[in-house]
Amino acid sequence: MFVGQVGIGGSHLVSIQSMVNVPIEDINGNVRQILGLCSVGCEIVRLAVPKPTDVISLEKIKSKLRSQNVNIPLVADVHFSSRIAYDCLGVADKVRINAGNFAEKFGKSFDDMRSLALDKFSKFFEKAKLANVPVRIGINGGSLSERMLKKYGNTARGMWESAYECIVAANRVNFHDLVLSFKASNVELMVEACRLACGEMDRFGLDYPLHLGVTEAGNGQYARIKSAIGIGSLLLDGIGDTIRVSLSEDPMKEIQVARDILQATGVRRFAAEFVACPSCGRTSYDMQRVLEISREKIGKLECARTMKIAIMGCIVNGLGEARDADYAIVGLPSGRVNVYRNNDCLAKDVEPEAAVTTLELAIRENS
Repeated sequence: MFVGQVGIGGSHLVSIQSMVNVPIEDINGNVRQILGLCSVGCEIVRLAVPKPTDVISLEKIKSKLRSQNVNIPLVADVHFSSRIAYDCLGVADKVRINAGNFAEKFGKSFDDMRSLALDKFSKFFEKAKLANVPVRIGINGGSLSERMLKKYGNTARGMWESAYECIVAANRVNFHDLVLSFKASNVELMVEACRLACGEMDRFGLDYPLHLGVTEAGNGQYARIKSAIGIGSLLLDGIGDTIRVSLSEDPMKEIQVARDILQATGVRRFAAEFVACPSCGRTSYDMQRVLEISREKIGKLECARTMKIAIMGCIVNGLGEARDADYAIVGLPSGRVNVYRNNDCLAKDVEPEAAVTTLELAIRENS
């Protein structure tokens, strides 16, 4: 599946998304923020479209970006109004709807309401198919429909059943460009829902891409930890095709966290991978300073992007890491260090900060 020019699912790279926080009627403000997101590595961007007239703003934003040759896919985020969702099909590269509030509440019994909801979803998916626009089914733990909550509670099962209704409706009209997301502020619930969805898709012979994220994670270190645990644990299971780290901060800060999660789980590589011991009483040089300098000088070198570099305080684990790393600095009892490439010693008994220069030159010369 493609959202604009970005592939999602299958053999495509796990992509990074964010969402602008500027009111959509502020055309220039949105364009500036989207350009900023592009500059730090965002690959798909979402915009809230709360009113029918906002579709015009979305169109203007897209036009301004395309006039600057910026082709990042734009996702329209729609709640409550099916009319807006229909209108966005003619503008957005993808439309995100919330299964819990897209279909109106009709009928009396669960089955009556389900039948009418399926009809409403099917009609929308039929239009999406004609427009050739993919749809994300956003299932949020905090906004399941009243009938789902009554039957299943705020559970992973309820989240899956809500998504499955949409899948059934989409299959009625032979529409398959769906992306599914199961988000909650509770990390355990989010992970459980995603794993359940994968199991159920396997059972039914389905294969839809998953968008991962811990919603309403908050800000600061705790939000980053929640996101890393939720998204990271699923990525390590081989689950997930696109991610968004939700922070109550400047959206640009979300991108680096997303990159770090992808790199730490081995899913993508954006920069050199540094391993370093926490240091102890055996460390005889300022290892933390050397690590800082190494990151500054080497960390973002394109030629080092796929490399593993070890900065070790002493020889206890240092020699082992030197063997496993592409390059390494290993501390000696004297307060000086050795520099290694693979298992070969490039420089012996040198000053720590001079070792960083030796390391940088060796990487440049051998790349």
